[in-house]
Amino acid sequence: MSSSETNTTTTNSATSGRAWDDVLVDIVDYVRDYKIDSELALTTARNILIDALGCGLEALEYPAATKLLGPIVPGTTVPNGARVIGTNYVLDPVQAAFDNGALVRWLDFNDTWLAAEWGHPSDNSGAILTVADWISRERVARGEEPLTMQAVIEGIVKAHEIQGVIALENSFNAVGLDHVILVKVASTAVVSTLLGLSREQTLAAVSLAFVDGQSLRTYRHAPNAGSRKSWAAGDACSRAVKLALMAQTGEMGYPTVLTAPTWGFYDVSFGGKPFTFQRPYGSYVAENVLFKISYPAEFHSQTAVEAAHTLKDRIEAAGKTIDDIDEVTIRTHEACIRIIDKQGPLTGPADRDHCIQYMVAVPLIFGRLTAGDYEDSVAADPRIDTLRAKIHCVEDPQFTKDYHDPEKRSIANALTVKFTDGTSLDEEVVEYPIGHRRRREEGLPLLEAKFRRNLARRFDEARQQELADVSLDQAKLAATPVHEYVDLFVTAENDFGPKEK
Repeated sequence: MSSSETNTTTTNSATSGRAWDDVLVDIVDYVRDYKIDSELALTTARNILIDALGCGLEALEYPAATKLLGPIVPGTTVPNGARVIGTNYVLDPVQAAFDNGALVRWLDFNDTWLAAEWGHPSDNSGAILTVADWISRERVARGEEPLTMQAVIEGIVKAHEIQGVIALENSFNAVGLDHVILVKVASTAVVSTLLGLSREQTLAAVSLAFVDGQSLRTYRHAPNAGSRKSWAAGDACSRAVKLALMAQTGEMGYPTVLTAPTWGFYDVSFGGKPFTFQRPYGSYVAENVLFKISYPAEFHSQTAVEAAHTLKDRIEAAGKTIDDIDEVTIRTHEACIRIIDKQGPLTGPADRDHCIQYMVAVPLIFGRLTAGDYEDSVAADPRIDTLRAKIHCVEDPQFTKDYHDPEKRSIANALTVKFTDGTSLDEEVVEYPIGHRRRREEGLPLLEAKFRRNLARRFDEARQQELADVSLDQAKLAATPVHEYVDLFVTAENDFGPKEK
């Protein structure tokens, strides 16, 4: 892979005769030609998928998510249309990709990748599974063989790799752009191959993803943090599918979309700097991805939340309560401070789940942190804001260094509690969250339990068992036709909201 962008390739656009930017060529040749031989990556991709689908099922309990679902024009019917998980919607693949992508991402509980750029690579599953489902149904309608879930599993590995490898060295947040640009780029590449686009068409599609205007990060930060951060990935999935379908018609691409002087992506949106790369595309990202297993919390806070749970028990063992706390210090890494260190008023759930003080205060008070704890009913408890005001972050340069170290990729936080009587508790340090590769053996049984809990939110026991039987068996899932697997997630009615237990 090129370490910087040049125009030395010999592949030419059918419309312009100019050479394609190397970054585009690297993406397209990887997604079309790379053979995945890592069993770890393929097994992890299965876990990535089922975790993403489970997160989507949980999101159906939130009206703010479900109000966005369904056909744009009520009553629209689509023969052989794609399905939306946990619903009875049958939609065109562009809209279905939005719905599935938004559900997967809604609660900020799916997998995570942390580097120079942050993101959630399983966001791409909203596009990949949707298009594979639609293709499979179209093939069956023509009397042809459907796609199997192996194509989805391999697509997940490749989308993770494209998004994650670009993110290793290239910070889009530093120039104010949201990480969902990488969802759009990765999904466009993978979806194009599922659709059977030629190499030239795939290059055109990926170039179109970069030509697009890109989302600002403003909806992730005060004073504008809001619910768009929960559907931005769905929007990127939807756009990826549309661009791939446009390229399939022969719509032209833009060979120097990145490098064109003045008007290219680098000059317009990336401060004039070319992308740089730490490693070539392979299967590294899927192998090292971070799972959110225990807490629906922005990932830079995961170890802090785990430490807070332990500290609650230690506070009680010391005969103290939260009323005795004078100060909580969080020793952390630079990215945590930049993204989620917040004081002052919080405007809603989307603001609260990006505030480390809130995410530490809740477990210190209640001994838990669930998606429901970001809602107004819980946030109204005055003890939360009182304790939040006592929680402060300080950067540890070593934590920041270890965060970027490719051999460690730690996300460390350390909490110290000082009491009003002048005493304190020894610091509670957690370097690697439960979803980290270094804790995979410990985490996978909990990830499976999370998936089973989410199945129980929507389905009766027989369907839960049917889904678990295929989803937790690598060979069985890989051989299952995509549309048959997706049908297991379909419901007869759109009866959203929490189920009675």
